[in-house]
Amino acid sequence: MNLVTIALKSIKQRLLSSSLTALSVSLGVMLMVAVLIINSVVTELFNQKSFGFNLVVGPKGGDMSLALSAIYRLERSGEPLPYLYYKELQQHPAVEKAVPITIGDLTEEGEFPIVGTIPEYFELDYSYKKPFQVRGSFMKTPFDAVIGSRVAAKNGWDIGSEFKLTHGGVKDHVHEEKFRVVGVLKSTGTPNDRTAFVSIAGFWGISEHEKPLQEAISRLEKFRYTVPQSLRDQAEKEKQPKKPDAHGHNHADHAELLDEQKEVTAIFLRTKGDTGFAAIRLAGEINEDVRALAINPVPVMGRLMSLIVGNIRLMLMALTSLIIAVSAVSIFVSIYNSMSDRRREIGIMRALGARRETVFAIILAESALLCLGGGVIGLLLGHGLVAVASPIIESRAGILINPLTFEPAELILFPVLLIVGSLIGFLPGLAAYRTDVAAALSE
Repeated sequence: MNLVTIALKSIKQRLLSSSLTALSVSLGVMLMVAVLIINSVVTELFNQKSFGFNLVVGPKGGDMSLALSAIYRLERSGEPLPYLYYKELQQHPAVEKAVPITIGDLTEEGEFPIVGTIPEYFELDYSYKKPFQVRGSFMKTPFDAVIGSRVAAKNGWDIGSEFKLTHGGVKDHVHEEKFRVVGVLKSTGTPNDRTAFVSIAGFWGISEHEKPLQEAISRLEKFRYTVPQSLRDQAEKEKQPKKPDAHGHNHADHAELLDEQKEVTAIFLRTKGDTGFAAIRLAGEINEDVRALAINPVPVMGRLMSLIVGNIRLMLMALTSLIIAVSAVSIFVSIYNSMSDRRREIGIMRALGARRETVFAIILAESALLCLGGGVIGLLLGHGLVAVASPIIESRAGILINPLTFEPAELILFPVLLIVGSLIGFLPGLAAYRTDVAAALSE
């Protein structure tokens, strides 16, 4: 009979206390595994090495706010940019591709963010060398839509489904226009999965999305564009009261928007050339102007990870480490307190020929088995906890977490637990080593 078998039999004799001490280790390991997995997914999401574009251009303000709103759709966007500014950047000699987006509305069902854009958006890789894949097609007509995998799964939508938008996310303010799904994106593990993309032409065509001409003129003047007199005259006519219809409502003529009335929330730019110098120069040129802000989202989100997410991760890791430490103390107390009850058992083993070193090794093996057994159970419970929490996290934050994701740091837990188990068992094992055989048998 080897040492492990003897240690297992000893654990079975005190099954209740052994199970409780192993459970305490399991809970600590469970939390640590869950933290490692979630941290790995969040780090990959917010700390991507590159995107399919070099710069994001938006209104003046905070760089982090622009990244969170335009890329991750986690924050409300600032004041929109004139469409003419997008056309200006599109003609810039350093720009290879410029893609505008408009955000602000939500789907009536599921309240997923709406992004109005052009088909060229899907020509930009969503991550490094990871192109979009779609079942169906991309937008071809103004009221076509392409939806992310999460939108399709939660709302039960497929190609041919139709949906409406809520204006500015206000539930009781639903637009009458309907968009038809023509494509469903394959899962990307990014905010694109929880986004409904619509044709930007259709987005502009929705009633109440048009910019009043007088406001559009003020915005254009702020951006130093020359406003033709004909547009000013048309704005003056808009100020005149409209005659009510048979229902008592005033309706403006539902004509196609002028370019001067169109707005974009942000612009994704891909610069020419393989190096990043063109993007740096262009960002500097845009930021020197007072009209807009250009950012490279990679360092911005890296800063978010280090300042906020990184600190939260350290706090959670420290908390779970303390839980494991408390569990280790409980195992030590349990084994050490049991030594007085096991003196006669140890005396019999010694009388039957067991050496002091063998008794010492059995106690160490017992402690190590409790830690390793608790670790294995904690590993399984940790992935189970992630499986339970992932739908909640996905619905609330839009972050997709695969419960089967394996973090290499999980492997480090077991050597650590083995060392901890050996240290825990050292003093009880030393007490067993020093047990007097005659005194133990006389008890």
